Amino acid sequence: MISRRGVGRSGLRFSSLSLGGMTFGSNEAFGAIGSDPTEAARVVALALDAGIDTFDTANVYGESEQLLGRLLRRRRDDVVICTKARFPTSGHVGDGLPPSSSYGLSRAAVVRSVEASLRRLDTDRIDVLWLHMQDRSVPIEETLSATDLLVRQGKVRYLGLSNFMAYRVAEAVLTARARALEPPVALQVPWSAVSRDVERELVPAARHLGLGVAVYSPLARGFLSGKYDRGAEPVVGSRLGEWRDEFARYDSDRNWAVLAALRETARAHQVPVSAVSLAWLLARRPVVSVVIGARTEEQLRENLMAADVRLTAEEIARLDKVSEPDWGYPESFIARFEPW
Repeated sequence: MISRRGVGRSGLRFSSLSLGGMTFGSNEAFGAIGSDPTEAARVVALALDAGIDTFDTANVYGESEQLLGRLLRRRRDDVVICTKARFPTSGHVGDGLPPSSSYGLSRAAVVRSVEASLRRLDTDRIDVLWLHMQDRSVPIEETLSATDLLVRQGKVRYLGLSNFMAYRVAEAVLTARARALEPPVALQVPWSAVSRDVERELVPAARHLGLGVAVYSPLARGFLSGKYDRGAEPVVGSRLGEWRDEFARYDSDRNWAVLAALRETARAHQVPVSAVSLAWLLARRPVVSVVIGARTEEQLRENLMAADVRLTAEEIARLDKVSEPDWGYPESFIARFEPW
């Protein structure tokens, strides 16, 4: 059963598994691996039937917002729709840059992005607006004043951060508190058993500041789905089959060892490798939701099994050990004396 988890210090609740819409519909960046509208509709219907009530998309995901808006219209009051603002939705005009109000985290850009997302989603409010990446060219006070206004207008309900440095996360939270502006309640990060960088600074910061953590790319672009084998060519049509540079990044002794340990644990539980990969994340604090990016009903059914997998303390410890990276300074120094 898919549970709901409270998000940070707020009344917001996410389903423990969320459905990501990055590959729904036509998309310049992800079109080669995207789902057509018919398949996307089946995936969304299955997610709803399974108890997923949290859906994640972005202004830059091509047709995704429009598709999700249509597919969720009848259930609008029962679901949480998250989208993002930061990057332009169209490329350069001629040889120049797009209008400055079409990207970044300035007041004009944030308001323009939200208004456009509301139209594409065909809704009157965005439940969670993720700031898609920090913008050092704009004072955080300006960005937060814009999002605070949008919350007061009822166009946005909650604010989240994604792809921020840890010190910028702290800056945003503390600035909002000091100026009595609506604060971020959540942090969205890429996290998996082969990509644990966020545990160095970002996850401890979220825990310390009272932010809920939503996880994207939990299967490392599909590397932890169980469909890849060492020495074999990536599956044709898969993400890593299309993005060979990404596959090369994961092709290491450590990562294959992690995958082998996950496979062993999956056999013990008689579930797909992807389910164990997701369950390992669901067992970590302060994770409130793991965003799954299923393109087909079959993929989603496999991922949904994670909700019922209960890893033992010994299994978690074994997976932690085989996947633990070299943390470096100062974490490695601090760890000699106290948890960090």
